[in-house]
Amino acid sequence: MAGYRKVLVIGDMHCPFQHRSALPFLEALKKHYKGFDLVVNIGDEIDCHAISMHDSNPDLPSAGDELELAKAEIHKLEKIFPKMTLVDSNHSSLVFRRALKHGLPKGFLKSYNEFLEVGKGWNWVNDLTINLSDGERCFFTHGMSANVLQVAQRMGINTVQGHYHSKSSIQYYSNPDKLVWGAQTGCLTNQQSLAFEYAKNFKDRFVMSSLVIVDGQPKLHPMIIKNHKWIGKII
Repeated sequence: MAGYRKVLVIGDMHCPFQHRSALPFLEALKKHYKGFDLVVNIGDEIDCHAISMHDSNPDLPSAGDELELAKAEIHKLEKIFPKMTLVDSNHSSLVFRRALKHGLPKGFLKSYNEFLEVGKGWNWVNDLTINLSDGERCFFTHGMSANVLQVAQRMGINTVQGHYHSKSSIQYYSNPDKLVWGAQTGCLTNQQSLAFEYAKNFKDRFVMSSLVIVDGQPKLHPMIIKNHKWIGKII
């Protein structure tokens, strides 16, 4: 079976708190590569700040208002990529985690597609393993370890993960049989948002980037920001 030749991996967006240039940047990537065989969202496509297990900022929208704002951004993303595989993640799954904590069975809950009001072209999975066009396999997870190369070594195949906003990297290791790589996507979030106030004193800043895999090899595309705006070019 032939593998995927062109794969886009979208890092954490945390809608509605994504960077204001995130969607134009993704549109530009789609145009630059003339489309993709597969689009993978590595997770945290929505933030759910108002229902976080941690303290939420009272100056941010309520849970209902945040959901409506997030849906508006998600619907724009769906127009760009009507078909997408989304990896389950800690922020996006907060509604289900909250339900579990309070003893609500899944039968009472809507699916991701229902509460975000997106079509059947979007499919959520716990994790994902695919065949690439070079004959190798690739594993996608939201985030298993701060060291993605260790995850790739543990899995024994190429690995992509998100979750760690300040990490955007590609690392390789080799064994007697093959070369394997591990990649961190970076993110597309707005670190200036009150939703990320916890990170205001972090010395490591969020890295704005997305990952593209072509013919089995990964390439990171940083979203270069100057004066709080994307420069409008794919690097």
